[in-house]
Amino acid sequence: MQVRFDGSFDDWRDRARGLLQTGVAPHQVEWLGKGELGGLFGESVAPEPIKPRPPIRIPRPLLVELESAARFRTADRWSLLYRILWRVAKGDRTARLVGDADGSELHARIKAVRREAHHMHAFLRFSPTDRGSASGYVAWFEPAHDILISAAPHFAERMGLHSWMIATPDDAVLWDGQVMHYANPCPPTWRELAQTAQDPGGELWKTYYESTFNPARLNRDVLQTNLPVRFWKNLPEGPLIPQLMSRARAGAQRDGQAERVATRPGKRIERPGQA
Repeated sequence: MQVRFDGSFDDWRDRARGLLQTGVAPHQVEWLGKGELGGLFGESVAPEPIKPRPPIRIPRPLLVELESAARFRTADRWSLLYRILWRVAKGDRTARLVGDADGSELHARIKAVRREAHHMHAFLRFSPTDRGSASGYVAWFEPAHDILISAAPHFAERMGLHSWMIATPDDAVLWDGQVMHYANPCPPTWRELAQTAQDPGGELWKTYYESTFNPARLNRDVLQTNLPVRFWKNLPEGPLIPQLMSRARAGAQRDGQAERVATRPGKRIERPGQA
C-alpha cells in the first residue's frame, strides 16, 4: 500500500493514526513523501474499518521522540516511525527502549538530530546585508538533517529585534524581528543572497583566528570531531584550517603560539616537558 503525504511530520502523524485505526500493519505500507516515487504498483487507499474501533491513545512523550527522529534524513525514516508507533499501540512499550533494535535506532537518530542542531548553533555565520532585503543579516548553512525549523528559534532569542534569514539547500527561515517565516523549498532569491553575502569583518576575524591558533595543542582527530570538515567551506576561517594544520605538522608544534607570535621579541614559551 502506497501512502502519499506532504513530507511533514504533522501530515504523516494524521495518516499514521488512520492506518492504525484501520489495522494496517507496518510491512503493508510504503510511505511516499513530497516528490518521492513509489514502486511499480499503483496507490491504494487504506480500507475502512469493518466495525468501529476504540480510539488509539499514543503517549505524548513518544510523539515528541518520533517528531525529533523524523528530522533524520534516511530512506526509511517514516517506516521506522510507523513500526514503532504500531508496536507501542499494540502494547509493546519496549519499542521505545534503547535495548530494543527499533528503539536503539530511534534514539540514535534523535541523538544525531540534536548534534546537528548543535552544529548549526555553533558554526552558522551571519553576514550583514544592505541589498534591499527584508533581513538585516543572512546566512547559508548545509545541514545533514532537517533541523532548520526546530533549530532556528535559538537565533531569534539571541538577536532580539534584528531581522535575519537563514537559507539551506532545501528550505529557509526569515525572522522579521517578531515573526518567523518558513519557506520550503528555499526561494532562489534567498539562496542567492545567502550564498553571495560578504562579511566586512571577515578578514579581521581570520587574522584573529590565525593569531590565536595554538599549533602545540593541535589534535587533528579531536578538531575534526568537533568541527567536521564539511562545515569548513562555509566558515570564514575554513580555508585557513588546512594551512594551519599543515604548518603544525611541519614543525610549528614546537611552539606554544602561532608563528607570527612565536617570532616576536620576548621570552620563548616551549612545550611542557621540552628541554
